[in-house]
Amino acid sequence: MDDELNVTYISLNGYVEVNKYRYVYFLIIFTVYVLIICSNCTIVYLIVIHRNLHEPMYIFIAALLLNCVLFSTTIYPKLLIDLLSEKQTISYSACVFQFFVFYYLGSSEFLLLSAMAYDRYVSICKSLQYPTIMRNTTVSILLLLAWILPALHISVPAIATAEVKLCNFTLNGIFCNNSIYQLHCVRSRFIIMFGVVIVLDLVSLPMLFIIFTYTKIFIISYQTCREVRKKAAETCLPHLLVLITFCLLSLYDASIARVESNFPKTARLIMTLQTVCYQPLFNPLIYGLKMKEISKHLRRLLCSAKII
Repeated sequence: MDDELNVTYISLNGYVEVNKYRYVYFLIIFTVYVLIICSNCTIVYLIVIHRNLHEPMYIFIAALLLNCVLFSTTIYPKLLIDLLSEKQTISYSACVFQFFVFYYLGSSEFLLLSAMAYDRYVSICKSLQYPTIMRNTTVSILLLLAWILPALHISVPAIATAEVKLCNFTLNGIFCNNSIYQLHCVRSRFIIMFGVVIVLDLVSLPMLFIIFTYTKIFIISYQTCREVRKKAAETCLPHLLVLITFCLLSLYDASIARVESNFPKTARLIMTLQTVCYQPLFNPLIYGLKMKEISKHLRRLLCSAKII
């Protein structure tokens, strides 16, 4: 606690031998961050400049990749600063803000994946009605819901967390995720109950919707011609790969706050880094290689870059 400024500081205790491997950590994290920004922004750039990619499916992909850029920017710059600092600390207000943005963007990803599943469902199962259903207005509404609903939900526990009394000022992590609850003197029943609401509204219901839509897609694809099955495989497989990876990483994050304090620090660090490394790197790789139209434009861009 800084009495002069009346600011509470939290020590981040999740690093392993940071003084010894400071510059190694910095180089690795900086490289990963640059790769994330470049790969995601490249795919978004291709979607923006090519008119044949101005379709709902690609607009949702661009929104998802922008989500990855914002998500990474919430985490990586602070990690890089901490690695070059003698003490790894963060003010409690900044910690709560990081907590809010971390889960806000994570929840948005679930809703964006739900919008993608709906788009694929209409495209494959109701192809004749697709232009009527998936109009620009529909896409805009789905995007707004994917970004506004999580903000409204996550702001409630974030505001409540900001007002909670702290008895612990050392966080067993490298950034502020749900391990922030370990700092509280008493776990708020309201935060626990609202956390259940968040899981239901922003995770469980979107997951059930995605499972339902993809089940319908695969049933109808199996019953129809080979071309429809090929279209379903080409467009749905990348979304499913992203969804499965994101769900596994979300389980990692959910387990972090529940492991014992004597859990090996190295293992905890590795688990934490997986939640912020894999998905932002994995998404542009999957969509850049597996989506036929994006892959075609990406190859042209790389070829022109070599010529220059």
